[in-house]
Amino acid sequence: MKGVIYVDQPRWPAHGRVWAHLVSDVSFAELHAFAELIGAPRRGFDRDHYDIPSVRVPWAIWLGARPVSSREIAARLRAAGLRRPKHLTR
Repeated sequence: MKGVIYVDQPRWPAHGRVWAHLVSDVSFAELHAFAELIGAPRRGFDRDHYDIPSVRVPWAIWLGARPVSSREIAARLRAAGLRRPKHLTR
């Protein structure tokens, strides 16, 4: 089943960059494959999403990721059953 990849606006500053979130509404395998397409390293995966720098967001959108709000990112993860809250992943 092919899902949709979503990306939010880069708003989170860290390490001299501004970061966005990248998620899938179907599976982590699909998310990892898409992240590889845009050159996001595996270390950017954080529980249920990728943190990607702002320079990769246009590539993600060009390759088909849908831009959405941060609130929509969380809602899509919950609806897909892929949300992994920090307190449950220690």
